[in-house]
Amino acid sequence: MKQHLHFFCSIVFCALFLSFSVSWRAAPTAGQKVDKVLFVGNSLTYTNDLPALFARLGKSRGREIEVQSLTYPNYALEDHLADNKLQLLISNGKFDYVIVQQGPSSGTSGREMLIRDGQRIRKMCKKAGSRLAFYMVWPSKGNYRLFDSVIKSYTEAAEKADAILCPVGQVWKEYIDSKNDYSYYGPDDFHPSLQGSEVAAEVIYNSIYGN
Repeated sequence: MKQHLHFFCSIVFCALFLSFSVSWRAAPTAGQKVDKVLFVGNSLTYTNDLPALFARLGKSRGREIEVQSLTYPNYALEDHLADNKLQLLISNGKFDYVIVQQGPSSGTSGREMLIRDGQRIRKMCKKAGSRLAFYMVWPSKGNYRLFDSVIKSYTEAAEKADAILCPVGQVWKEYIDSKNDYSYYGPDDFHPSLQGSEVAAEVIYNSIYGN
């Protein structure tokens, strides 16, 4: 059963981003190692093409990164596992890192799903020699009161899977609470603005590679 994410998006917006799996890579310099990173999630990942922002950030810091995405609207991790595409990608892709996200997962059932399926993916990553990371997201602006629950869900999931935590949602909340500035949210008050995605890319990059 797909997790409802309360996406308050228009029909046009949804039509533009039905689904995709893409790869983006800048040309490496001779002899330079290229890291392979897989992003798994939904529209919170493909809005503003977060994987490409992440790869370009790495390029600006002297690191060559090849990214691939497995993203569909409204998908939770259990939906990706049910499709079996994720298993094939991880087993055959030789990824250095697999970065996963689902919806806010602030409720008990969402948290349990995130923890359970995160552990399943972690076993797959361990067998393939990949490192798992959780991309912590955020609630809709209308559900801002649930932010601490979102942070708790992703923190617990990363801990139980012995995975890297990319605390994007926590960074968002700290900024919003201190500045009273909601510009990280896009026009629908749930998906990220370009600024919000750029912050997400930097937090994920720093969580994986260090400042």
